[in-house]
Amino acid sequence: MSIKSTADGYLVDLRPQGRDGKRIRKRFKTKSEAQQFERWVLSTQHDKEWLGKPPDTRPLSELIELWWRFHGQTLKVGAATKQKLHNIDAAMGHPQARHVDKKAFTEYRARRLDAGRQHRTINHEQNMLSGVFTTLIELGHYHHEHPIKELKKIKNPQRAMGFLTRAEISALLSSVDGDNAKAIKVCLATGARWNEATGLRHEDVVNERVTFTNTKNGRNRTVPISRALFDEIAHGKRGGLLFPDVNYLTVRDCIKTVAPGLPAGQAAHALRHSFASHFMMGGGNILALQRILGHHNIQQTMTYAHFAPDYLNDAVRFNPLDGGG
Repeated sequence: MSIKSTADGYLVDLRPQGRDGKRIRKRFKTKSEAQQFERWVLSTQHDKEWLGKPPDTRPLSELIELWWRFHGQTLKVGAATKQKLHNIDAAMGHPQARHVDKKAFTEYRARRLDAGRQHRTINHEQNMLSGVFTTLIELGHYHHEHPIKELKKIKNPQRAMGFLTRAEISALLSSVDGDNAKAIKVCLATGARWNEATGLRHEDVVNERVTFTNTKNGRNRTVPISRALFDEIAHGKRGGLLFPDVNYLTVRDCIKTVAPGLPAGQAAHALRHSFASHFMMGGGNILALQRILGHHNIQQTMTYAHFAPDYLNDAVRFNPLDGGG
């Protein structure tokens, strides 16, 4: 019973959040007042005026494991994300959940910046950690405010995107053969990421179309290819990986040899940039490019818009002062 009759009135004694929650005790002269207070507490138990939530003393690592159990293991990159989350936990000194807040994460972020980590890497880490709390709050396993939900990410400077000229493409294809050459051609013909191209199986290439299933966002996408390329990559294949003998290190070194001026960190990925850049320079449609590349939103694809031959001229052709119509 949460209401007890005593010698000097009625005592309300309850724990609205269970045995581990805060205990509330208050005495009233009449039973009616005690009942009204009890109903009020039960209906407003999250109101901090009356009920303070006890700090969450569970270690962050325990929350990460809960996230993995109830959500992470269902994700394509869940295992890798879990490991990265534990790395973050270790770098933050294995804090308790109550010590994870904006101040703690900005201090961690500052150390990462001092160590030379890129802005986009740190923002990605913030997204991962934020996702743990978002998921656990939604599933009812975390009962406090989201500790870093309102924390702004580091402004990410736009990265230069390197691409190969037609002469560099010819030189590259002359320097490779076999599965290496075929995988490169798939990237250049479809805008595929390197791991998407090298993960293709025989059944993914049908009727002059390539379907990528091992994609970054988990969504399949299909891109048509020429008959000549279809015959080259699918001829004689009966199952398994399409390019079992591909060697990334060899391809990377060849790309760096023919295009030494590529931005740091871009080698095989420059093949995807090359497709998109030449697509736009040839007059391709930006919306079609978005679908081919599998971008979630058009803003990602707009980074290639300046390659369109009439990109700047349209400002003169279509403005209401000088344009027709």
